[in-house]
Amino acid sequence: MSKSTISIAVSSLKKSYQGKEVLNDVNFSVPSGTIYALLGSNGAGKTTIVKILSTLLKPDGGNATINDFDIESQSDEVRECISLTGQFVAVDEVLTGRENLKLIGQLRRLPDVKSKTNEWLSFFNLEDAANRKVSTYSGGMRRRLDIAMSLMDNPQVLFLDEPTTGLDPQNRIAMWELVKSLAKKGTTVFLTTQYLEEAEYLADHVAILHKGKILVEGTPQYLKEILPKRGVSLNFNSEESAIKAIELLRENGITADTVEQNLPSLEDVFLTLIDEKKEDTSHAS
Repeated sequence: MSKSTISIAVSSLKKSYQGKEVLNDVNFSVPSGTIYALLGSNGAGKTTIVKILSTLLKPDGGNATINDFDIESQSDEVRECISLTGQFVAVDEVLTGRENLKLIGQLRRLPDVKSKTNEWLSFFNLEDAANRKVSTYSGGMRRRLDIAMSLMDNPQVLFLDEPTTGLDPQNRIAMWELVKSLAKKGTTVFLTTQYLEEAEYLADHVAILHKGKILVEGTPQYLKEILPKRGVSLNFNSEESAIKAIELLRENGITADTVEQNLPSLEDVFLTLIDEKKEDTSHAS
């Protein structure tokens, strides 16, 4: 499947709980084989979107497709090509790592369960711990096993809802590398996170969700470039030229040897957009 193909298409998605609007006219699309990060604070509506797309929750309006299957009228087909790893690890601590994977394979009636179990134990570096009870695993190992269980039947689309929450920095970085490896294998990864650096490092495309609305969407580079009030860094051959340039750059035509954009971080983009939204709300009221 080429990266030009769209795996997830969302149009005018809406959802309310008890009269409170959670999602309002959400639109985005995810190219196949890419990592798409939905970035937002707690309560922004990230998990609600994941639940709707994974057929666990019905939207109040709009529509969405996964690999061209409608999430409502073709929910069975959608579930055949997706897998979901939620915020909380769902593994059986009484069983070993190998037994957890084998159980999932049997429940899904997969062919050659033993081979697939060995494949994912190796991919997630769990071979040495395969025959230990999961109750002895660290948090990072449990999360890796949890994702391995989601991948047993090689889903085309994987939803990861805040997969690194609670992990220490070393395990978070290890998880990032695993996610990148999955995308290289052709899996479309839809990732929700509140960690700015996670989205910046991992994602091919980023959407910033705030109070149920997509504020902006694009590559991390694009998001940085659209932020106003950026500067440039000028480098000169000599200190004397630099000093003169401060006062006489325009008048005397002193040129820089290199001009480099001083782009903001994704965190700057996020905070600026959220602050602007707060200002718009306060002016409206």
